[in-house]
Amino acid sequence: SIISRNDLKCSLQQLQCHFTWRLVKEDVDLESLEDKMGHQIEFLTQSLIAGYNMLSYVCHLKHLNENALQNLQKAEKEIKKKHPDDIERRSLVTWGNYAWIYYYMNKYEEVQSYLRKVENACKKLSSTARFQVELPEIYSEKGWALLKFGRGYYSRAKESFQNALEREPDDPEFNVGYAIAVYRLENISGGSSNSESSALTALRRAVQLSPNDTSVVALLALKLQDLNLADEGERYIKEALNKTPDFPYFLRYAAMFYRRKSEVDKALELLRKSLAITPTCSFLHHQMGLCYRSKLLELKKTKYVPREQMEKLIRLGIFHFKKVIEYRSTSFPAYGDLAGMYAEGKQYDKAEATFQKVFQMTNLHPLDTQSLYYCYGNYQRFHMKSESEAIKYFTEGLQIKQDSMTRAKCKKALQKLLEQRIRKGLGDAAAFSTLGLIHELNSEEVQAMECYEKALQLDPENEDYLAALQKLRLSI
Repeated sequence: SIISRNDLKCSLQQLQCHFTWRLVKEDVDLESLEDKMGHQIEFLTQSLIAGYNMLSYVCHLKHLNENALQNLQKAEKEIKKKHPDDIERRSLVTWGNYAWIYYYMNKYEEVQSYLRKVENACKKLSSTARFQVELPEIYSEKGWALLKFGRGYYSRAKESFQNALEREPDDPEFNVGYAIAVYRLENISGGSSNSESSALTALRRAVQLSPNDTSVVALLALKLQDLNLADEGERYIKEALNKTPDFPYFLRYAAMFYRRKSEVDKALELLRKSLAITPTCSFLHHQMGLCYRSKLLELKKTKYVPREQMEKLIRLGIFHFKKVIEYRSTSFPAYGDLAGMYAEGKQYDKAEATFQKVFQMTNLHPLDTQSLYYCYGNYQRFHMKSESEAIKYFTEGLQIKQDSMTRAKCKKALQKLLEQRIRKGLGDAAAFSTLGLIHELNSEEVQAMECYEKALQLDPENEDYLAALQKLRLSI
C-alpha cells in the first residue's frame, strides 16, 4: 500500500534515533565531530555500535547519505557480533536511522520496511507505543550523542543517563556517561564545594565500576584537583599513566592536570605525545596554546624579560590557537585566547578582527557570549587602556543571567573598576546603579539600596533605578 510522504514523516518522528533527538547541525563543527568519532572508534572509547550510528548521522548532515548507510552496515555487523541473541533490542536506533536516511533518499519502500522492523520489535518487547520502547541502552546512546553536541546539550545528556541508570544502576558505561555529563555541568557553573559535589560522587562510582577506563580516571583526578585534593588526584594520574601510557583520551586530561599544577613542561611533554597520535585534535592544540600562555605570563613576572623568548612563546601560542579554530570552527573560547595572544604581541588589528568575528556569530551559547564579553572587557582594560569600554563589556557579561565562573569574574572585575571610578569622583548614575546590582547579587541589600538611591539622586527621572530600589525595599 502506498503511504503518503507526510504519513511516513509522522511515523518517522516517533522513532528513537539521532534524527529525533534534536541534534542541531549548527551547534557543531561537522568535520571536527567526524574526526573525533573516527578517533573514538579507533581507540574503542565507547560502544562501537553507538560510534557507527553517530558517524552515520554526521555523514547524513554532510549530505553523504551513501556513506551514512555504510556506517549503519558497520553498526549492524557489530550488533551481530556482540549481541547475537539480542539483535532486535540492540538494533532499534540503527533501524531508526536507516528509515530516516532512506526517507531523505526518497526510497519509501525501504523506509516502510524499516518502520515495520521497529514496530515488530517494539511489539515483541511488549511496548505499548508503536515505534518506541523504554530501554536503558537507548537512553545511554542518546546521552552520548547529546554530549557530542556541546554545552547546550549537557543537561539533557545528564537526564538521559539518569533514565538509563534508573533501570540498570550498576551498568559501568551508563555510570561513566552520567559522571561525564555531571562533571561538565559542574565545570560550567564554576563547581561546588567538595561536600556537595555530585560530580565527585558520580566520578568515584564510575571509576569503581570501570577502573580501566583511564579517561574517566583522569576526570576524577581533575575534579579532586578542583576541590584542593590534588595529592589524591595525582596518585590516580600516575597509576593511569602506567596503565595506558599512549592513550590520547587520557593523556589530554593528564596534561591539563599538570598545567594546572604549574608543571607546564610536563604538560607539554604529554600533549606532544598525544598530538603525535591524533594530530588534528583541536582540544590538544588548545591545551598547547594555554601552556605557552602560562609560560609567557610567568616570564613577564621576571625583572628583565628576554624579548626573543617572549616573542617565541607568543608565536607558538598563536600557532596553536589558530589550529584549534582551523580544526573546529565552533571552539569559541579559542577565539578569545587567540585574540589575547595577538594583543600580547601588540598585533591589535588582528586581535580586534578576531573578536569581531565571534561577535558576528549567531550560534553562540549564552555562556560563550558571556566569556566573549569578559575576554573583550579585559582586552579593552589592559591592552586598549579603556576603562569605560571595559566597564561596558563586563556589564554585558554580568547581565547574562547564567551562573558561571565567568559571570563571577565579570562581577569581580566590574566591582573593582566601578569602586575606583567612584573614589576618583567619576561615578555617574549608571556606575552607582551597576554597583547596586553587584551588591544585590552578593546579597548585600543595604549597600545595594545606598547605591540605587545615589543613582536616583544623580538621575531622578530614571524609572529603572526607581523600580530596582522599590523591588529591594519590598524584599527586605
